[in-house]
Amino acid sequence: MNPTATSTDTALAAANAAARLLPSTTPLIAVAARPGEGPALDDIAVLASFVGSRSADVVLVAERAVQGALAAGADGGSPLPLSDALRPALEAACETLGAGVLDAARTEAAGSAVPADAHLFALEHEGVPQAWFALRMRAEPAATAGFPGVPAQRQSLHVLYDVEMTLTVELGRARLPVRQVLELTPGAVLELDRAAGAPADVMVNGRLIARGEVVVVDEDYGIRITEIVPGEQGAS
Repeated sequence: MNPTATSTDTALAAANAAARLLPSTTPLIAVAARPGEGPALDDIAVLASFVGSRSADVVLVAERAVQGALAAGADGGSPLPLSDALRPALEAACETLGAGVLDAARTEAAGSAVPADAHLFALEHEGVPQAWFALRMRAEPAATAGFPGVPAQRQSLHVLYDVEMTLTVELGRARLPVRQVLELTPGAVLELDRAAGAPADVMVNGRLIARGEVVVVDEDYGIRITEIVPGEQGAS
């Protein structure tokens, strides 16, 4: 199998996943950028690093494509930061790479944010680029001679052991249109899609890994794990 073709296919899948989650007013599709094409050097890019079984740097240049969503967030409230507006698209792109952790997104000029060796895609509507997506795969860690007899997969994961991961406990979810979100005030009550007493979900990078019950430990909330979710179920 050609590793270059595999890398390109992976990048295209990530680009299309990002395009689907981009809060654009028009549907977008990813197309490999042609020579000489790309975002303007002074366009604002949102970038983040992904560390996991396959690590990469991801970049989205989409301020113009999401202006409508940003304007809606500013109507009657604080403007929605560009990095927050594009975060779901970045997460969707990284989900195609497998399990891992996406760090905090930051903004930078596109001229310095898009690596020269990255796979670059135009996110187009009817053949016209509306945004840009770039992905640069990082080299896989080489097998370490100092661990004879250790499988290659365990050796590659060993470099992640000291990486801190944020665990989130989710009591439930609610879906609201942007209008209702902007109308929220102190004292408002949101009805969640979870019955009282149901186990809470323990999430890592948006992926379900366990369930448990909420407890109080020395006046602080805690979670007692009652179930570990198999990888196939957690990925759904």
